[in-house]
Amino acid sequence: MRIAGGLLALGMLISGAACADEPEPVPIPQTLEQAVAQRERAEALREQAEERYRAEQNGCYDKFLMSDCLVAAKKRYSASMVAARKLDQPAIDFERAARRQDLEAKEAQRAADNLARQAGEQESAQRYRAEQAAKRAEREAKLADKARKAEEGRQKTAAEQAKRQAKLEKRARQDAAREARKAAEAAAAAGK
Repeated sequence: MRIAGGLLALGMLISGAACADEPEPVPIPQTLEQAVAQRERAEALREQAEERYRAEQNGCYDKFLMSDCLVAAKKRYSASMVAARKLDQPAIDFERAARRQDLEAKEAQRAADNLARQAGEQESAQRYRAEQAAKRAEREAKLADKARKAEEGRQKTAAEQAKRQAKLEKRARQDAAREARKAAEAAAAAGK
């Protein structure tokens, strides 16, 4: 009976060890909040492992087989640290991927903003060129209008000058004809 009980205990110990060796699935965070919480849990596991290791070390100094106790404590500490690292690594990877995604989104936004700004600048430049062309056309139209009015003024002045000249010439002819008549009358009166 004793042997059977010992075998049963040994079987339970081995099955318990086999169960302990099976790694628990590490949760993969889906949000940044989950990743932060998982990293906090990993940090808490590390702190607990540190505290437990210090306590076990202090307890080992009171035992007869102190070095075996210290080695076992170190193994448990290392196993706890590995478990904490396994819990922490997916959260670190998720945060890194989230930062990379955030950076890529910001870069895409910056590129889109640059394109929008360039389009706005081109539109502004086209609008400015159109306004300048309209102002230039307006100035040219005003100059052409002034030139036309000046030419009309010169033509009017020339026409008035020609009319005055014609009037003067007509008066001079009339005066000459009158003088000729007076002279003819005076000659006729002198010849009588």
